[in-house]
Amino acid sequence: MRALKLHELSLADRLADLAVDALIDEADLSPKPALVDRRGNGAHSDLHLGLMHASALSLWPMFKAMAEAAIEFDEIGLPLREALGQIGREGEQAMLITTQGVNTHRGAIWALGLLTAAAALQPRAVTLTAARLALLNDRYAPQPLSHGVQVAQRYGARGAREEAQLGFPSVMQRGLPQLRTSRLQNVGEQNARLDALLAIMTELADTCVLYRAGPEGISAMQQGAQAVLEAGGSATLAGRRRLHELDLQLLALNASPGGAADLLAACLFIDRLDGAL
Repeated sequence: MRALKLHELSLADRLADLAVDALIDEADLSPKPALVDRRGNGAHSDLHLGLMHASALSLWPMFKAMAEAAIEFDEIGLPLREALGQIGREGEQAMLITTQGVNTHRGAIWALGLLTAAAALQPRAVTLTAARLALLNDRYAPQPLSHGVQVAQRYGARGAREEAQLGFPSVMQRGLPQLRTSRLQNVGEQNARLDALLAIMTELADTCVLYRAGPEGISAMQQGAQAVLEAGGSATLAGRRRLHELDLQLLALNASPGGAADLLAACLFIDRLDGAL
């Protein structure tokens, strides 16, 4: 008698798994400057690692539904974009119920939601497909003046929407190349991921940092991240010293680079697509 075969996961299941794994791996990565990690809460008084895990897991049905919608519509267009918007809003409500009102992953819902749907449509051109979706206007989306929108307008920064519309340049031009370069240097996976986060931080006008600390926070984040990489990266003693200095500086400014963290999760998701699919 042949052994029973395990039920194969659907494409939507696998993509939802990838998205949640990326969020959990980003949360666990340590030591991240001024961010929630295994050491503590960073610059956040209302967050902790367990809450980040619970939030990520609560989003699994949303990611699966987004992938299924992409498979069902099977083309880029306003009907799919608006379906994704509705699914995303429902996912955000599920997240807020889980976290008792704390915004843990609103930015990640936007970025990873688009990428999950795009991967279901065109896994070989995922960021381009996500950009085409992001360029479509959801007629039913509310227009709240979120913190990100406020600071983007005030400082002329590129927010999460524009980052997606441009095809995630912070990921494709900085995070992902640094991740793979560091791996080739055999620094270990955790150090490679830290280096990828720092590479994203070197040029990102992180709206989370702007909201909390203004241009001073952005300057500290970008210059500090660059100093770590120039010192040899997070796997070196000199780089770790610079990373510790950056952590202390951002904590003193109460500046948490949450936008960079969301983009690191997107980076990890894209990196794993080929092997997973």
